[in-house]
Amino acid sequence: MILNGKRFSTPRTLGALAILILAGCTSNKKNDAPVKNPQDTKADIVRLMPSTAPDRKGWATDITAAFSAQGIAPTTENICSVLAVAQQESNFNADAPVPGLGKIAWKEIDRRADAVHVPNFLVHTALLLKSPNGKSYSERLDNVKTEKQLSAIFDDFIDMVPMGQKLFGKLNPVHTGGPMQVSIAFAEQNAKGYPYPVDISIRNEVFSRRGGIYFGVKHLLGYPANYTQPLYRFADFNAGWYASRNAAFQSAVSKASGIPLALDGDLINYGTDKPGSTELAVRTLSKRLDISHSSIRKALEKGEQLEFEDTTLYKKVFALADKTTGKRQPREMLPGITLESPKITRTLTTAWFAKRVDGRRADCVKRAAAR
Repeated sequence: MILNGKRFSTPRTLGALAILILAGCTSNKKNDAPVKNPQDTKADIVRLMPSTAPDRKGWATDITAAFSAQGIAPTTENICSVLAVAQQESNFNADAPVPGLGKIAWKEIDRRADAVHVPNFLVHTALLLKSPNGKSYSERLDNVKTEKQLSAIFDDFIDMVPMGQKLFGKLNPVHTGGPMQVSIAFAEQNAKGYPYPVDISIRNEVFSRRGGIYFGVKHLLGYPANYTQPLYRFADFNAGWYASRNAAFQSAVSKASGIPLALDGDLINYGTDKPGSTELAVRTLSKRLDISHSSIRKALEKGEQLEFEDTTLYKKVFALADKTTGKRQPREMLPGITLESPKITRTLTTAWFAKRVDGRRADCVKRAAAR
């Protein structure tokens, strides 16, 4: 799913400008579970995948390799969690076609042209040039079917045509891709330890099944979290690491301060020192918490780390919220984020995504128990 307007884990933008934009319980990374034979893991995965999924053995091989390379235990919960996300995002199609992708791409091109005050006809004329594969960019856009194809078109256009650089700079506007719809930026920033030879680029690897699974597993299970249910990890997959914990923190701040906040999991304005709504709300509690503004900022900057929960700010805010409301406030909460994408034709949210995936996981676990 290509999403617009929400972050991912790394500069916290959930995937994307939406392509086209042109555009658990918590399974901890290291586990004391008994070592499992890779062949047994593969066999388990094959059995748990839907019978209609293509090349189940190939998927099982890539998932097993991702677990092994990252030191993640191939438990039933972990296997079912990965399968649930892959089924939700691609229905086990590593390069799934996107209906109407060409039209979406053209619309975004025109939007970008308008934004930089370039007449549309000039852009369309530039796209009539032949691309490296012998076909014009325009022809390739008219016939594009998948995100991988679209990403390749824009790589060529940006590299070869000055107009492409004017519209998109050096950044390919396809921000997410692959069988688990992983952020390209996240993959590039977490490429250390990638166990395969890189074919062209990490971006290109994300669009492969092996690469998409590896980085999808990394994003889903490659960080420690104190969640009580897998549901919140699925929300994080959609909204960014620790978004569910941070949304609960925002709720506690709101309860203690009386200031309404968007429970989106963003504790600071990433990429700038300018305080955001959450930081400003916490500042109003500064005297009651006996914490300076600078210390507040320093603690909030740990919002993408487990260690945020060890900060004095985190502990004092929840203590104050518990006291103010007369009851213990939740330490985990589904973020209140509406998903935006040219592909979405109805109102969908991060909560919808998380619950949908968690339902698939639960069904998978039941199948495993029945065996």
